Amino acid sequence: MENFYSLEQILPSEQPFVGNRAFNLSRLWQRNYPVVPSFVVPAMAFWEFIDTLGESEPLLADLPYSSFRVDVDNPQQLQQIAQQIRRVIAEAVLPPTWASALLDIAEMVQAPAMILHPSLSVQSAIEDMAHYPLSTPELPEFLPQGILGSQICPKQPEALATALKGVWAELFRARSLFYWQRQGIELQQLNLAILVQPIWGAIASGIVQMEPTEGNIQATWGLSTALTYGEVLPDYYQLQPDTGKVLTSKLGSKTRAYRLETAQDSSSSAGRSGLQVYVPSKEQQQQYALTEQYLQQLIEISQNLRVEVEAAFSLEWTIYQISASSEPRLYITQFTPELIARTPELIRGLAAAGGRVTAPAQVIVGEQHNLEAIIPGRILVTQMVTPDWIPLLKKAAGIVTERGGITSHGAIIARELGIPAVVHAIGITQLIDNGELILIDGNQGEIHKLSKNKEVQQQSQANTSHASFPISFPPRENIGGVSPFPIATKLLVNLSQLQSLEQVAELPVDGVGLLRSELMMLEVLENKHPQEWVQQGRKQELVERLAQQIIQFAATLSPRPIFYRSSDWRSPEFQFLASETSTTLSEVNPILGLRGTLRYRQDPASFEVELAALAQVHSHGYSNVQLMLPFVRTVEEFTFCRRYVEQVGLTDNPYFQLWIMAEVPSVLFLLPDYVQAGVQGISIGTNDLTQLLLAVDREQMLSNSSLNARHPAVLRAIQQLIVAARTAGIPCSICGQAPTLYPDIIDCLVEWGITSISVDVHDVAVTYQAIARAEQRLLLEAARQDRS
Repeated sequence: MENFYSLEQILPSEQPFVGNRAFNLSRLWQRNYPVVPSFVVPAMAFWEFIDTLGESEPLLADLPYSSFRVDVDNPQQLQQIAQQIRRVIAEAVLPPTWASALLDIAEMVQAPAMILHPSLSVQSAIEDMAHYPLSTPELPEFLPQGILGSQICPKQPEALATALKGVWAELFRARSLFYWQRQGIELQQLNLAILVQPIWGAIASGIVQMEPTEGNIQATWGLSTALTYGEVLPDYYQLQPDTGKVLTSKLGSKTRAYRLETAQDSSSSAGRSGLQVYVPSKEQQQQYALTEQYLQQLIEISQNLRVEVEAAFSLEWTIYQISASSEPRLYITQFTPELIARTPELIRGLAAAGGRVTAPAQVIVGEQHNLEAIIPGRILVTQMVTPDWIPLLKKAAGIVTERGGITSHGAIIARELGIPAVVHAIGITQLIDNGELILIDGNQGEIHKLSKNKEVQQQSQANTSHASFPISFPPRENIGGVSPFPIATKLLVNLSQLQSLEQVAELPVDGVGLLRSELMMLEVLENKHPQEWVQQGRKQELVERLAQQIIQFAATLSPRPIFYRSSDWRSPEFQFLASETSTTLSEVNPILGLRGTLRYRQDPASFEVELAALAQVHSHGYSNVQLMLPFVRTVEEFTFCRRYVEQVGLTDNPYFQLWIMAEVPSVLFLLPDYVQAGVQGISIGTNDLTQLLLAVDREQMLSNSSLNARHPAVLRAIQQLIVAARTAGIPCSICGQAPTLYPDIIDCLVEWGITSISVDVHDVAVTYQAIARAEQRLLLEAARQDRS
């Protein structure tokens, strides 16, 4: 363990010991590029540590010497084994000489904190790497983004030891074990070194991406965390690769930033581990993060590297203020040569919407997404999707994004439209060429680049192949006497798009459990915020247009109920709407900001429009439309909304019901109070409930493994809500992603007494079968008890 490597010491033959990330940076350091001072804990230390643990932990006893196999198709077993190994690693004590040596090296760099990155290589794939010069592009990065995470810690002995073990433990996360086994790579083939870098006060950070025909620089305030997780729209400079000339520049929307957490910050807004979230000043938001000096320095670096590397590359950079008396310095923190060579045929992301499709790619970079420029039948490849993209998605054969999780708008709409989608495919806009023939697999989260000789063969497959329903459903009214799969639990669907209605009408569902109003009404709004319509004196016109939209859902599915969830406008998702004011720009976390019923209290105009539209729907005789209020924090918020509901006359209809979304944890303690105040039903929103209970981000599912609706805290909360609703005599539904992400919890939901389960259209078949199995199991157990 005492044999650490500094970047200047790493020889080409030592690449297997330090991993790809550290090796790439060392080659730049040794050519006098401004690389941040770093050192490496070699891979041998990891295997020595595991060998020591194997003396007391049977699961690790023979890991360095033989195959480590686990049934990755058994999620429960996989999670149990992963958690057990990670717990053993976390509780282990490093030898005192290791911890002392680690701190001695860290003390050589005067910085308040350190970041520990995994630096991985695979033995079978790097045997000849020592012979490659810098100009060779054959330096593949074998580590998919999100499989192994980094650790930030203060420069203290105990913290450094904990962070070191934390990075080692990343290899034994369930997602990691699943990935390597699926790839046919044994764990003993992996060399896991750790790259240790200092962190100071960060002024700005970003990335440089250079391709043979194009290049760009992206920049944001503070550390690069907000850029990495897609939380900001960075400043963007398009470069001419040959000359380095800036062709275009565009000021980004940098309303969120990260810095090191300090003692003074500990009581303010929490960010990611070891980091502090802050809102850049209004002046900073209105100016570029890069001054001309540092912009020119980055251009010079990129031009020099372009000559030396002779291939595509990307690098990450940060401008640090090391001390109050020193000038800020720009450092390179990561370097990845030849992105395309890294994954020549297969790119992995996160499976977001099932199905497979082969079609040419339409690559869209930045905010430019002209509807007229979209070629129907192509696969959209872009950085992220916002709600205003819906018209584009309707023309697409599939969707691939660099950012976002499976609860992002792009993923939600793709599932409803029935087109395959893969999200969180890092760097995909650089890996895929516009017009290139690709195949995306939304079930496995894979993007396949097809070779030219396959083009003619595959072109005919440009139509989407979706997962078909495995059983044939009879009409629901005949289900009691005809179908071998009768279910008593109501099965509902989540909807927002009219074009889904024809398919839903033929499915054995009991109605719509979640009509997402803000997505449904985008075409009605014509890219204007409801507030704009009201200010222009067009309120009644908007009411009538919205009512007609809702009526189409109501008429198609009548008499089946439709639970219209009133709008849950959030920043920055809807900043594209005209007159969406800057009131939300100062929000550090829009998830907890001005949204749901709190927004109604601040500005009831939009809510009044929706209520007037619902009243008009009921006046046309469609009493199957009910109202569900989103993100209700307090009983007072509900009472405020109920008064408005009463004023428009909706409660005069004996068939009308007023529900709330049960997604803010306070409802766990206040449900009886809500019922007394007039709540007639609840629908559990597992996406928000999970992230609020576990303090994780639902939009970053690949990088936040803790976002798990099967966590004991979440399951107990769901059970408590179901039981409390039954006690209060009101129905309880569930409409989040949990039942489809984790079908095994449907057994629990049915056993606890859930009234209904609402899922996406293409999850109806599997959910139907899961409910049937759960109910049959309960009946069988009851019959056995009666006999005994």
